[in-house]
Amino acid sequence: MTDRVLAVDGGNSKTAMALVDVDGRVLAQVRGPGASAQNVGLARSLEVFDGLVRDLARRAGLAADEPVAAHTAAYLAGADLPREEDDLRAAIEARGWSATTVVGNDTFALLRAGTSDGIGVAVVCGAGINCVAVAPDGRTHRFPALGRISGDWGGGGQVGSEALWLAVRAEDGRGEPTALLDAVRAHYGTATVAEAVERLHLGLVEFDPHPLCPLLFQVAAGGDAVARSVVDRLVEEVVLLARVSLTRLGLLAEPVDVVLGGGVLTGTGGVVVDAVAARLRESAPAARVRVVDVPPVVGAALLGLDAVGAAAGAEARLRGEWAATVG
Repeated sequence: MTDRVLAVDGGNSKTAMALVDVDGRVLAQVRGPGASAQNVGLARSLEVFDGLVRDLARRAGLAADEPVAAHTAAYLAGADLPREEDDLRAAIEARGWSATTVVGNDTFALLRAGTSDGIGVAVVCGAGINCVAVAPDGRTHRFPALGRISGDWGGGGQVGSEALWLAVRAEDGRGEPTALLDAVRAHYGTATVAEAVERLHLGLVEFDPHPLCPLLFQVAAGGDAVARSVVDRLVEEVVLLARVSLTRLGLLAEPVDVVLGGGVLTGTGGVVVDAVAARLRESAPAARVRVVDVPPVVGAALLGLDAVGAAAGAEARLRGEWAATVG
């Protein structure tokens, strides 16, 4: 037990787990559905996690009555407030997976995945948007990331909703002409967007704004000014998150990493990333903008290895093994 770390990356759309030893060797890994406690409730969240942990232990060849690890490093979507982190940690500790447990927001795992020391800023834009920062002296800065009520703008849901909103207004005359109109009609298979809205309102079609997000990026790539304005707004928001965090920690002039992750940022090539890097250089010229090249569960594992005092070579071995499995 003393030579294993259980790493958990619990996102909104998926859960990834890995069991690693203190030398950085990957003993087993599993993936499952998203189980954010904010979305499905704490009881269901723990039910999903527990099933995945049992599967992970089986894959690693552990006995049924054997503790899974010495330490659990769980970095979870929905762990946005200290109270939520405390509640999740207590619930996970009660499962007895390991002797010690740390629970944090999943954006911290993204930051560690994209850096060698967990220092810098991470901005994730997937289903939602969030940002955390860690200074060399251990000070942190974060946002509540509770959605619109905490001032957030961005994420696949927000961008997709904007696509529908703009298409509706283009059709009824309240908005500017845009190619989003035909794209949204085609997406719903209706002659008009008004027909799609009626079907959504009556519950005949489930409203999932996320597929409309890549559609908006496609329309923007074709030169549509209205769609492009949403992309520009997203770039502005990512830059704002990073700049405020750097300012609050006194790192605006320091050569620190700004790590970008999440499907909305990484799935658009350089459209957003290059624009963020160019805009951020205006206020933080020494910042190094980079896209994470390993999944956040690797960051969770690295944070776990940091917590148990693993040898320096463990990080390189873990990253190397992960790259080999992907390759």
